[in-house]
Amino acid sequence: MPLLTSAIGNYIYSDGKRYSYFAGNNYLGLADHPDVIEATVRAIRKYGLNFSASRRTTGTADIHLELEKELALFKGKRDAVIYSSGYQGNGILFEILRKNYSAVYLDDLSHPSISKNIPRDVTEVYYYNHLDTGHLEFLLDKNKNQKPLIVTDGIFALTGEIAPIDRIFYLAEKHRALLIVDDAHATGVLGRTGKGTPEYFNLPEKEFLFQTETMSKALGSYGGFIAGTLETTESIREISTAYQASTALPPPVVAASLASLKIIRNNPDLQIHLLSKAKDLRSRISQLGYQTTGDETPIIPVTFQSLAMAKDLSLFLENNGFIVPYINYPVRMEKYILRLTVSVNHTEDQAEELCNLLKKWKEDYGKH
Repeated sequence: MPLLTSAIGNYIYSDGKRYSYFAGNNYLGLADHPDVIEATVRAIRKYGLNFSASRRTTGTADIHLELEKELALFKGKRDAVIYSSGYQGNGILFEILRKNYSAVYLDDLSHPSISKNIPRDVTEVYYYNHLDTGHLEFLLDKNKNQKPLIVTDGIFALTGEIAPIDRIFYLAEKHRALLIVDDAHATGVLGRTGKGTPEYFNLPEKEFLFQTETMSKALGSYGGFIAGTLETTESIREISTAYQASTALPPPVVAASLASLKIIRNNPDLQIHLLSKAKDLRSRISQLGYQTTGDETPIIPVTFQSLAMAKDLSLFLENNGFIVPYINYPVRMEKYILRLTVSVNHTEDQAEELCNLLKKWKEDYGKH
């Protein structure tokens, strides 16, 4: 993979060469948006680079409170709490909810931020088959004497598949389980207003449903957040060691998130354009005979049985000016993946050239 020497957008620069960039998670094109950049510059001039303290001591600034208020409004919740990394969110909820569950159920392709953050004192951990709610129900029925916590990705980071949250929600309600949805890749992408998978499935507000989210993907900034009831957010502030012991988010990062939320609020069609472009490109890739998934998200995996083929295609694309990485990632996968991601800023010419290269490689590779 190339070493970045520029901002990320639909193009990047590396070693003096420009590449079309179909990688990363900058779905709404906000990471290099001029309004976002300008907001960070103003914040640096006013606050400097870092507050150099935790939120629990002297690290809370007015812009932290402003961002939490804006995130709560965006999510339609009473409150929100921000913390230093989206990776921390599942661990934070595992911690503050610990007295309310005795067993954890998770998809066997769960993100490491789920599987690696399960508390050590939880001895009952059950992996259900990927996206298989029938298997999940079987496990829940088999262990009825427990207090279950179900955790799943909303959109799976490698495959772009949308978890069947509607059916999982029903099972959680039926079995009196808690449900955590890691919506890192769904926030700003799914749902009528970008609130994520619960909105996408039109699920009602329930006290057993929680979301963890990030500002580092569609929002183009950095840091994690959880929005919910006052009881939830105050529990995080009072109980979570990850929240209490972490340095507060730096002012330019907070300002970037505020600017991104404003852009999303003022441009509701961004999400529609993103998903339309992703749907079109996914269809064209599938028509070329490549194996991919069918959910309409901006993550389009191209899957192979052979690591050599995945590496060869990624290198071929790079040599022809396109960055589409093959994935060596800490998730149990039976296939090898080129993870192609779409940004709202990708042009039709870029998509066309990419498809032409995919067609050429497929024709040429078959001759080997």
